[in-house]
This record gives sequence, C-alpha cells and structure tokens, in this order.
Amino acid sequence: MDPIRNPYAPGAGTPPPELAGRNSLLSTVHIALARIRLGKPSKSVLMVGLRGVGKTVLLDRMRDDAEADGFHTVRTEAPEGRSLPALLAPQLRLALLRLSHQEQAKALAQRALRGLSGFVKALKVRYQDIEVGIDLEPEPGLADNGDLENDLTVLLEAIGLAAQSAKTALALFIDELQYVREEELAALITALHRCAQRSLPIVLVGAGLPQLRGRMGKAKSYAERLFDFPQIGPLDPESSRLALVKPAASEGVTISEAALVKIIQDTQGYPYFLQEWGKHTWEIAQSSPITQEDVEQATTSVTAALDEGFFRVRFDRLTPSEKRYLRVMAELGPGPHRSGDIATFLGRKVTALAPMRSQLIAKGMVWSPNHGDTGFTVPLFDGFMKRIMPDLD
Repeated sequence: MDPIRNPYAPGAGTPPPELAGRNSLLSTVHIALARIRLGKPSKSVLMVGLRGVGKTVLLDRMRDDAEADGFHTVRTEAPEGRSLPALLAPQLRLALLRLSHQEQAKALAQRALRGLSGFVKALKVRYQDIEVGIDLEPEPGLADNGDLENDLTVLLEAIGLAAQSAKTALALFIDELQYVREEELAALITALHRCAQRSLPIVLVGAGLPQLRGRMGKAKSYAERLFDFPQIGPLDPESSRLALVKPAASEGVTISEAALVKIIQDTQGYPYFLQEWGKHTWEIAQSSPITQEDVEQATTSVTAALDEGFFRVRFDRLTPSEKRYLRVMAELGPGPHRSGDIATFLGRKVTALAPMRSQLIAKGMVWSPNHGDTGFTVPLFDGFMKRIMPDLD
C-alpha cells in the first residue's frame, strides 16, 4: 500500500487520526471548565494511566477545545529535574499578557504581572532554574515572601481575579505531573484550593502515571476532595476497532475481521500500540483488504521498532541492578507482583530492595497499585525484558 497515504500516527503525543473511546471524558472536562468559568464549584481533573494510553493526546485535545471555547490556557510538561515555579512562570506571564489586552481586565492583569515579578525575584535564589523576563516592577507584599506555598496562592488569586473580570477562566494543562516534587505539589494544591474557596475561575487539568494519585494525597490529605482522578486505560474492543477501521476507510481500505482480532489481541487495546500495528501492517499489506497474514508479517517489524524506540529509551536509563529487578518481574509475568515475591526470587529481603524499588518508581518505570504490589508502568514491557535479557543473569 502507498506509504505516503498511511493514515496511522504512532508517536509521543501525536494525535491519532481517530480519537476513539474518549468522548465521555472529553465531555466531563468540558462541563468542569464551563462551570468554573461561571463561578460554580467543580473539581480539577487529573488523568492517570500507564504509558501509551493517550494521556498527552487527550490533554492537548482538551486544551484545543478550551481555547476554542474562549478560555485562557497554559500548557506545560513537568520533566524530571525542573522545578514547578520554573515551568509555570513563563506560561503564566503569557496568559497575563493576553488578559491585559482586554480592557475590563487590564488593571488586574497588570497587578498580577507585578505579583509574578515579585514571585520570580523572591524565589530565584531557591529555584535557580526560573528564567522569565517581566518589565513591570514588583508590588511590595504581593507574592514576594519567598515561601512557595504562600506566594503561589497569592499569585493565582491575583490571576483568578483578572480572569474573573474578563469573564473568562484560566485552565492550567500540565503533563507528567508525577515528576513534580512533593513540596511543590503541596503548594499547587493549596493555591488551587484557595481559588476554589473564593470561586475564582482557575482550574487544573493534568496527566500523569498512576502513582500521581497517591503522591497528590500524600502532599495534601484533602487532594482527593479537590480533584477527580479518571483512570485512562486501554480501549475496549469496539473503540479499538474504530481506531483502526475509520482511518483505513478514509483511504478506501478495509481490514478483515481476523486481522482486527489479531491486532487487538496483540496490542491489548493500548492506543499507542494500535497506531504502531496499524502503521506497520499498512506498510506490509499489498492491497485491500488487510488480512491476518499481513498482521502476522508486520508483527516482526513492529516489535523491532518498539524494542529500538519505545522500550529501549526507557531500558537505557536503568542501572544493571534495576534491569535485573525488572527482568525478575518479567519472569513472574505481566504483573502486578507482590514485592515479597520479587525479593524471594532475587534472594533478598524486601527492605533491602526498597530503595531500588523507590528509584524505579521515581524514574516512572514501575508503580504500586496496592500496598506491597509492584507493576510495570509501560504495557508489554515484560515481553521486551525477556527479549533484551534472555537470561536472568
């Protein structure tokens, strides 16, 4: 088949040609944002799920929808090693500059910009990665105490008042929230809580690995009452079919039922893998309809592509000991597994392995579904570990 016409789009955060099975969640976020703008109570939304379920794609779609509805938005990603103030400050500056162009919000937006100037100056010593230029002089006493929790609360309140005067709302879209340090999460939760108490139109829509839910609760015990945590998982068979069939149909190509069953079985319905299998199967197939034999031939190339890209970049970040830990997990099966079973297999005590497990959680490689359980954050990673390390040693 013509590779130029290949409709499938595997990639990190690349929007698929058909965003199947997520309409209910999109509607939930749309309603939450609309209520916030009207000053009605609504929870912020934090999507949690494994790698490859499409959290980033959903976050970007939600932001596009919010922008189309007239919301002011900021979008950032929290990589490892960057502070939350450094991520937020430049984006908040841009949002405030846009608000300052609206006559009814100009004065309050400029005051919030002065607050942001004081915020940056006061925290620069502590968070040296903050880099943002603001022409306005700080307003003494406005978000400039040097205490992140207090200053971020005051700053978001000032921004919320500006957005309220413009009859709009500010939506913060933050990806990979699990990498934000606990004290910074606590400050963000406190600030959002205060805005909610004052019915100010500021809302957070975030995404992260499954451990985010527990980290938010640990940062502030009331986080579960402030946020909804929708679990983003693999697509059901019907949605998986739609994600495969509709893009192919747009190019005049059909897929046999046996081929669909095979792809859904191999991918387990994970959106990223559906796109990879679709792409490689398209390249293998000679004509329509795509057959089960085409899928089986494509499996070799798609597995190699995943091994060299999606899986390998994560594997290469691991120490030898961490690799062996994950290889033992793979030997036990897809998981999750009891930490005691992993320790027994390695001939070690659970307490001795706890620091390594914590480091793997910090790297986003594993998570704890329940106390004492350990699971992969990357679907199908157990199979990759067996391929890359055929022997346990």
